Amino acid sequence: MAEALKTVISQSTECPVCLSTFIDPKILSCSHTFCKTCLDNLLKCHGNCQIRCPVCRAVTQVPNQDVGKLQVNLALKSLIDDMEGQPQICTNCKSNNKPHADVYCQDCGKYLCTSCLNTHSQWGDFIGHNVIAMSEISSGKVSVRRYRKCRKHPKEDECCFCSTCRRFTCFRCGVMEHKDEGHQVVEVATYEDKHMEGIEDLKSKVEKKQSSFQKYIEFIDEQSKSVDNAKKQCTSDINKAYYDAVRQLSEKKESLLREVKETTEGVAKELKSMKTTAQKHINQLTTLAEMVINKTKIPLDMDTLATHDTLCEELRAVFDQKDPDYEQPKKSGIKGKSVNFERNVGVNELGLGKIVNVVEKNVALPTKKVFDKKDVSLPTNKIVNVKKVALPAKNSMNAMVGTPDGRMAVGCDTGGISIFSSDGKLQHTVLKDVKIDGVGFLSDGRCVVTDNSNDITLYTPEYTKLNVMFKTLSRDEGGFSDLTVDGDDLIYVSYWKAMKILVFSTAGWQAIREIPCNGYEPLQITSYHGYLITKYFNTIRLIDKQGAVQHELKKPGSLLHAAVSQWDTILIAKVKHDEGLVSIDEYTYELRHIRNLVTDYKIEKSGIYWCFLQQYRSGEIAFCTRDNLYIFR
Repeated sequence: MAEALKTVISQSTECPVCLSTFIDPKILSCSHTFCKTCLDNLLKCHGNCQIRCPVCRAVTQVPNQDVGKLQVNLALKSLIDDMEGQPQICTNCKSNNKPHADVYCQDCGKYLCTSCLNTHSQWGDFIGHNVIAMSEISSGKVSVRRYRKCRKHPKEDECCFCSTCRRFTCFRCGVMEHKDEGHQVVEVATYEDKHMEGIEDLKSKVEKKQSSFQKYIEFIDEQSKSVDNAKKQCTSDINKAYYDAVRQLSEKKESLLREVKETTEGVAKELKSMKTTAQKHINQLTTLAEMVINKTKIPLDMDTLATHDTLCEELRAVFDQKDPDYEQPKKSGIKGKSVNFERNVGVNELGLGKIVNVVEKNVALPTKKVFDKKDVSLPTNKIVNVKKVALPAKNSMNAMVGTPDGRMAVGCDTGGISIFSSDGKLQHTVLKDVKIDGVGFLSDGRCVVTDNSNDITLYTPEYTKLNVMFKTLSRDEGGFSDLTVDGDDLIYVSYWKAMKILVFSTAGWQAIREIPCNGYEPLQITSYHGYLITKYFNTIRLIDKQGAVQHELKKPGSLLHAAVSQWDTILIAKVKHDEGLVSIDEYTYELRHIRNLVTDYKIEKSGIYWCFLQQYRSGEIAFCTRDNLYIFR
């Protein structure tokens, strides 16, 4: 009876999860007990603050996700401690004074002392049994397979298993209680083999799944590595760009400071020279006056009188000279004061900005009336006067640009350039035999012309042809062309069909540079302080000298034409061709609207959608169609 009790106790001290003796047993709310480590693993698998009992599947809440805060099974823990403190005795000896066991036979399910082991080894039926040393069992290297004893028949091992009831039974119980139809009773060994097959199958599937997820983790690691490499590369590129930018900005800074110094020092020298001349005039007056004006002595003899008369004449000649000319120092002062730094705000390029020379750069809307030649303020919102001038040749205007002396040159494809004053008077026509396609003027007054064959010709200020050749694209290669000249006297010729802009120096022959127009056609072009303004029907683009679009303005349903104002803003004419209406607005270099200048002014309709917009130096706005020149004051 004692042996049976010990067997039951031994069976009760095994954890249902790990099948080993309980270590730190914890009780769930359903009263089932498990090892703390096993419960930790179950909680980790579920990933929340509750555990579902593996036996009855009841749910236990785990405080703060800490299994250690569950109640300890003190009675079971004390029992296990007592059992571990007592050595295992031989379960085969019949005497009451049983010796300590030295081995355990897995097949017999008994602990054996040395004497019993010798006898056991001599039995022919027991020679193949699996015998385990107690030292291996106590060290945990080997777990024992204990045969459970039937509770109804304590002397009988539970050697059978009912797969229907999921219970172990002894042979007698299997025959008596599990004989009904539907019960499937097999030997424990058969059940164990089948169970192990299932375990091995699960193990194989687990390994495959682990391998699958391991590959997934490796793939994630590869992606993380790629992201990290991209981060390092971007960081390196950003640092390189930063240091390059710092270097370029430093160079740009020195260049700008040098430009300001050269301009202002030049003006300072001019003013100093004027001051020296004026001071010299004062000294001359003072010296002559001291020699002539002497109240204490009167010249009496002839030589003295002659000398006195000569000095008086010289003195009169000096003070008869014109009064000081304030206009010249005023102009020099304006030139010096107009040196202004314009920062690149919103422009997508490296650089601090640029030096601009303006009399008074101001985009605020003034209140006083303007468009007077002597007035340098911005124009008012109201156009107070419009003059319409018929062109000498009908349906022939092909180009328009301001002349160096402040007038307006209108080129015609039938031949000639007509020069108009700001009040609309036709003053003269030049190059009458040249079919004009584009016109520009260099800083020294020379004229640049493209004709209807796309040939470029350079003329003197007196319109005498110069012997300079340019290698251009033909009309078949490039399509229609347009022309503009920048502040450095570089000539830009756009080709609509070829979608490119060629840059020429005044030395001629081949283009020194090519600007690709990727995705847009440069139908008309205008130079704008280091940039170019291109037009294509309903779209205006501000591009850099590499062809990259910086800003863009579209007005569907209208034809747009652009010009640079005398205040360095951008004027854009919006033409509703079918209705014969034109509106003119002012924009920033970012193509942001500033204000409206002309709203839906009625113009004569033309058969060709070809117009030009310019501004006179004196402030009037010139808008030219194929037949007429409109001057807005």
